[in-house]
Amino acid sequence: MKIDTIIFDMDGTVLNTLDDLTTSMNYVMEKFGFPRHSLEEYRHAFGNGIRYALEETAPSGTTSDVIDEMVTVFKGHYDKHCLDETRPYDGIIELMKELKKRGFKMAIVSNKIDSAVKELNDRFFKDVVDVAIGEKQGIKRKPAPDMVYEALKELGSSFDNAVYVGDSEVDYATAKNASLPCISVLWGFRDKFCLEEVGAGIFAQVPGDILNILSVNKF
Repeated sequence: MKIDTIIFDMDGTVLNTLDDLTTSMNYVMEKFGFPRHSLEEYRHAFGNGIRYALEETAPSGTTSDVIDEMVTVFKGHYDKHCLDETRPYDGIIELMKELKKRGFKMAIVSNKIDSAVKELNDRFFKDVVDVAIGEKQGIKRKPAPDMVYEALKELGSSFDNAVYVGDSEVDYATAKNASLPCISVLWGFRDKFCLEEVGAGIFAQVPGDILNILSVNKF
């Protein structure tokens, strides 16, 4: 298999967004009179969309209607503050520049709100990443493969020549559902044990490892 396309997850894979996500989540909790949580308490709730994260961390018995309101408040706050502390992980920019130099096409797909995905991509990766897709009407969230298929379509790439890179069990399932090999990174929101439990077997300890994996074609 000759790989020419890399599909990246965003949160926990190319961007460390935990601080800004935590700030916005706690803003919502305060607005609704609910207890705040630490970054580590939120860490394992992220990865499957903001509604899921709110359902997991709001008090038991919180109704669906209230969760809907919380999602709206979160979106308003996060859109304004998603760049406060968020930064690429060390080595990511260098990795992407080298991939671009070698002729790879790249996309980012994320369960984060589409407007935030595009803003963050424009801020950090616009010179190297051609397509960025987030949660929006008409495209199912990961682990459904829809975002991946849309990204491949926009890139003009085939899933036969693509690999997925992510940090969570949701990402591994997304890759599997899209029939793509998956490189699981170990600097993100999940640890190796969690990833091995769902079947992940190709790991990158640091961004540079991805180049090594691609060079020996371990798929």
